[in-house]
Amino acid sequence: MSKTMPGRQLEILKAIVDEYVATEEPVGSKTLAARSGLGVSPATIRNEMAVLEESGLITQPHTSAGRIPTNKGYRVFVDQLAGVKPLSIAERKAIENFLDGATDLDDVISRTVRLLAQVTKQVAVVQYPSLIKANVRHIELVLLNSNRVMIVLITDTGRVEQKMVELVFEITENGLADLHKKVNLLIAKQSLSNVASRLENFSATYRGNDKSNVVIIIATLIEMAIEHPEERVVLAGASNLARSNQDLSNSIHPILEALEEQVVLLRLLSGADSSVKVQIGDEQSEKSLRKTSLVKVGYADIGALGILGPTRMDYAASISAVNAVANYVGSFLTENK
Repeated sequence: MSKTMPGRQLEILKAIVDEYVATEEPVGSKTLAARSGLGVSPATIRNEMAVLEESGLITQPHTSAGRIPTNKGYRVFVDQLAGVKPLSIAERKAIENFLDGATDLDDVISRTVRLLAQVTKQVAVVQYPSLIKANVRHIELVLLNSNRVMIVLITDTGRVEQKMVELVFEITENGLADLHKKVNLLIAKQSLSNVASRLENFSATYRGNDKSNVVIIIATLIEMAIEHPEERVVLAGASNLARSNQDLSNSIHPILEALEEQVVLLRLLSGADSSVKVQIGDEQSEKSLRKTSLVKVGYADIGALGILGPTRMDYAASISAVNAVANYVGSFLTENK
């Protein structure tokens, strides 16, 4: 339908979407004739609206003359978007400055999700960088006492994993420093999936008590590298759903319950890549979210972010904001490896 729709019908559909998003009220032909600049009479608009309604792109919510877009209508509108709304000066400045002074990955993700919710006035979801695609930046071995060592694995995506191990025999600071140096030479800048093979025969050069300690440390380090704990997704702006009471009056509680589940959030962001994707209404795989739309995109090939809100969403502005934030957080993480 979107490929063969006459230009005037498409312009009327776009005008209905724009007007409905702005006013939250069903849109009539007289309103469109007066405000949209289409340059045609209300009678002509009514005729075209009848065709759009027959095609399932708009519908009449009640007996008033006004029409609202259907999910199918929003899909045609999104697919035909020629561009995205430019960000306002305030939004652009907020996005440019939102990572100033960020101290670590948790801070970066926290700032990102709060900014996204603030700029879009929707629910924002941000996935932590994936460990699966990460490389080792370096490891630290910290002597807590003569029989206890903390192992810290730091990736180039900013993730920090740490474990404490109890050794069978005592180890000296010099012995641990030497081990630390040798291990880093072997695995720094290697992908996590290569860590096990790089360290496979490492303990063979050690003897006696030293070997027993090294085996424990190396086995734990390999375990940390090959274990991929469930990826984390953080959320902000759930209170923004309250603004959409009219759109989501019967759905808000199931939506909030779904958003409390990490596995649901992970599924929402799955399949995101460098191009912005929009899922509208029934296109959502999660049943309780089918009154909502999702705008999502990947960042730096290591994570994803997006916004969730009612189908009556300013898609052009949402796409612009999601894309801009993803570009900034991706660049920040890449430049600070």
